[in-house]
Amino acid sequence: MEQEIYDKLVAMNDEFAQAAMELQVLDPENRFYGGVIDPANGIAWPSHGGTPKDMAIWACALVNEDSRFYHSETLLKRLELAAQFMLRSQHADGSITPPWTNLHSPPDTAFVVSGLAQVYELLDAHTVEYAPVREAADKIRLFLERTLPVLLTGGCHTPNHRWVLCSALGFMYKLTGRPELKERAEAWLAEGIDCTEDGEWTERSNGIYNAVSDIVMIFAAEHLGLPALLEPVRRNLRMMAYLIHPNGEVVTDYSGRQDYGYPFDMSGYFLAAKWLANRDKDPLFEAIAELAGRSLRHPGGLPNHALLGLLRYPELRQPAIPPIPLPEDYRVVLNGSFPRERYLSGMEAAGHHGRIYHSKLHPDFGAPIARHRHGKTSATVMTEANSFFALRHGSVRLLAVQLASAFAPGYVKLERMEVLEHAAEEAQAQREVHDQGEKQGKVQERGLRRSSKSGYRLSATERKGYYAPVVKELLPETASGPVSPWYLLPHHQRAVTHEQQHRVEVEVLETAEGWRLRVQCAREEPILTQLTFLFGQESEMSGEEMVEQAENGMWFWKQGKVRFSSGEDWIELHGGVMEHQAAGLNNTAIPVNCRALVVNLLTPYDRTFELKLSP
Repeated sequence: MEQEIYDKLVAMNDEFAQAAMELQVLDPENRFYGGVIDPANGIAWPSHGGTPKDMAIWACALVNEDSRFYHSETLLKRLELAAQFMLRSQHADGSITPPWTNLHSPPDTAFVVSGLAQVYELLDAHTVEYAPVREAADKIRLFLERTLPVLLTGGCHTPNHRWVLCSALGFMYKLTGRPELKERAEAWLAEGIDCTEDGEWTERSNGIYNAVSDIVMIFAAEHLGLPALLEPVRRNLRMMAYLIHPNGEVVTDYSGRQDYGYPFDMSGYFLAAKWLANRDKDPLFEAIAELAGRSLRHPGGLPNHALLGLLRYPELRQPAIPPIPLPEDYRVVLNGSFPRERYLSGMEAAGHHGRIYHSKLHPDFGAPIARHRHGKTSATVMTEANSFFALRHGSVRLLAVQLASAFAPGYVKLERMEVLEHAAEEAQAQREVHDQGEKQGKVQERGLRRSSKSGYRLSATERKGYYAPVVKELLPETASGPVSPWYLLPHHQRAVTHEQQHRVEVEVLETAEGWRLRVQCAREEPILTQLTFLFGQESEMSGEEMVEQAENGMWFWKQGKVRFSSGEDWIELHGGVMEHQAAGLNNTAIPVNCRALVVNLLTPYDRTFELKLSP
């Protein structure tokens, strides 16, 4: 398998090398001369997903005798032009500016440094065999050395930026030996590591930023001599083994970043898993690397370039240990024992008053998630997300089940998860009958909490009140002036009046035929509520007599049963009702490329919906 993955990467890298050459600006009068055009906007950029990524692709092709571009003078010239472009694009403070935002960005510069430092190492080591690469290598080193001021003084926006900066500081510490670089990295690391015992990073980004944090932590551990930094990477990889759908895609249904709800695979984990499999001789990591390697469709962005990694660590091209099968039949709860409420209770004492600039506080960090896989069925039960349930059964995809209310208004994010004690024996008995005695596979626990139960109670309590006059002694001088701006009043000093509570409970139970969802709210006053089932656009719906199409493309489920099919697979839903006629609620929106089946509820309600699955 290793040779197959390597051969695929070499072939892909050559294809992307050629494509990048065709997009390089070759007009000396053009301000982007030497850069590689981004097809999305027609501009060449110095960011890690721009020209530096193509420089890594070209460097891998130049030094690899298995590439058709091995020692290509034409490609070498292109690499030199790209290095000159990077030097011209670099600001006086050593930073670069990416295309999306973040002018003079320390973290985006760190992404580039963590990638181009690897490119420099590869080229520098190859000068013995091919001296002409020295000029390109020296230009890249000059770019890297000029980043030292921004790395030593620059800050971050997001949680993972800290570890990207540590990685870049580690690479430059290895390259220059300057102790202040390690000291700066240690200042970031002194903030502590934001990874739960079960392996979840703050941003809950299984599609993008988990993999970023994993690989840069490996680099930081390696170059700063801090092997303890590998432990959160191990935990995250073990967690990811339970966040993979049968088709190889990863769960993104509750992400706190831009991968939310989009399809991603395990390819971004290839290098981290392969590196740790080799170090630890861990068969699970080898299995993850094998799956990730099969998923690769691109050599990789910086600093997570797969072929660059294999060329820098040639030992990774050999199997470290025979892989074990990845778990395919399991019920697990992630973060079930994480003391999230204890951490949240300390947020007021942190002193930031809930405000953070150009980022998010991510209070959903460590919220419990339940994962079930059995055969071609993959289900996720979530808290602290706009959706509380998602289900894949073969080729039919129930992307989300969302509960929204006019109380706040908006989606209700369920806060707590309780494993239902009564569900275990019932579900097991049903499964034995339904599967006719088929044995269930055993889960590789790996530190995660295995759930023998098949049901969960989710709950949330929303609060909303009104705010009394500010007492006279606390009013600002402007209150008695000719104009009293609203924004100058100390609103945090207002007493709360008439506070109301909106408590919702949801039970999610696995049954012999599929799943059962029960939603409850005992509030007597009428509150407009919507329960939405979001299916993939590829699904075909039958049972049209039970639904009513709305103007915005939604279907109101009035009664009876409705079936969504894709190929030979289907999910059949029972229990529709329509208790009001509102087309939508504030602060909610139906995503594009989805089919939305909407149940209009009115408090008080206690409704049960059966989801039956095809054999």
